[in-house]
Amino acid sequence: MRYIWIAACLAIILLATGLISADQEQKAETAESKAAVLEQKASAEGGKASPMPSEVITKPEAQAVDPAGQERLDDAVTCLSRTIYWETRGEGVAGMEAIANVVMNRLGHEGFPNTICGVVTQGREEGACQFSWWCDGRPDDAEEEKSYEIAKEIARKALNRQLKDRTGEALYFHHRRVNPDWSAEYLKTTEVGEHIFYKPHGGEAM
Repeated sequence: MRYIWIAACLAIILLATGLISADQEQKAETAESKAAVLEQKASAEGGKASPMPSEVITKPEAQAVDPAGQERLDDAVTCLSRTIYWETRGEGVAGMEAIANVVMNRLGHEGFPNTICGVVTQGREEGACQFSWWCDGRPDDAEEEKSYEIAKEIARKALNRQLKDRTGEALYFHHRRVNPDWSAEYLKTTEVGEHIFYKPHGGEAM
């Protein structure tokens, strides 16, 4: 009788685990689907219009995406979250939001791709690229669970058009520790966290 009870308990646990897993997968799929719609609208409309209530990505949906930080870079939530995570490690929320702003500002802007993953991975993975984490030759998996959760929440808000632009419509940025030649060609807009932000004088990307 005892073995039957143990087997029944194990069956219940396995069933519950399976249901939870299926629920998380469904949430992730929903988030990715909504994100694809939102990035398309942001690209076409310049990100000015607020999404419909049914299009808004919820926090549980966003957190269900790429739970271990090891998925392929093939959806908007993952690509934006990894960029925020890697470009701003050790920074506060303001610095993280500023990097998200730049990605969203580039989305669909003349001279840049019309998808978030396209913006993030523009250039070569080894060599010249737009975001340093993408071409530094190191693994791209997120390593710190809490920081990645924050990055995903900021990515969610960015896609939902719920972030104010801290960068003054910037399209470019660099870390304070470097002084790239290209910075002289652009108009400095602001400094946030460890980064300095710029936009073209005439509004067109170069």
